[in-house]
Amino acid sequence: MIKIDKTNINNLEKRDRIRLINSLTGVKSVNLIGTQSVEDTKNLSIVSSLFHLGADPALFGFVIRPDVVPRDTLINLRSHPYFTVNHVNEDIIERAHQTSARYKAEECEFERCDLNPEYLNNHPAPFVKESNIKFAAKMIREIKIDENGTHIIICEVLCIHIDEHLLGDDYLINIVGANSIGANGLDEYLKITSLGRLDYAKPNKAIKWV
Repeated sequence: MIKIDKTNINNLEKRDRIRLINSLTGVKSVNLIGTQSVEDTKNLSIVSSLFHLGADPALFGFVIRPDVVPRDTLINLRSHPYFTVNHVNEDIIERAHQTSARYKAEECEFERCDLNPEYLNNHPAPFVKESNIKFAAKMIREIKIDENGTHIIICEVLCIHIDEHLLGDDYLINIVGANSIGANGLDEYLKITSLGRLDYAKPNKAIKWV
């Protein structure tokens, strides 16, 4: 194995350092965040930083990069805290990736990236019609990270929209059946397969596949 220490990391060319550190944490989920501006412009942003915070209450978070340049998603959330999270699937990878382009605030990523908005359950932010697993959410807190200027967005789950056949009897979501994808780094997309499920771990009990 090679060793890459802190000095080596800091001496890397910027893009190489970004690729290295972004891929270091492994496979991430890929989602489209749907927001709406005060001028009613629909916005989409591809995000691979969602993380689970707890189930009671149902909380999650994600990271937005420093706002040294305008971040439409962050601007929209500060004025209109309701938004949507939409799993990216294999059928829309290219279109979802295109939302990372630097469009102007008045441009609608749905239109520019050939994705269709839909409004469900009277939620005031647009969902991605092509997504097979999606949920409504509300920002409840923004945390500024002083060390690098990023923003952690703390959110609550309001309503989940999912095809019935993708929800197991024990409420485990079948992300493989939904063709949801993963990401390595910023631009490598991964197909997800299941290796199976293991039973609940207990001391002095052999682990079994179930």
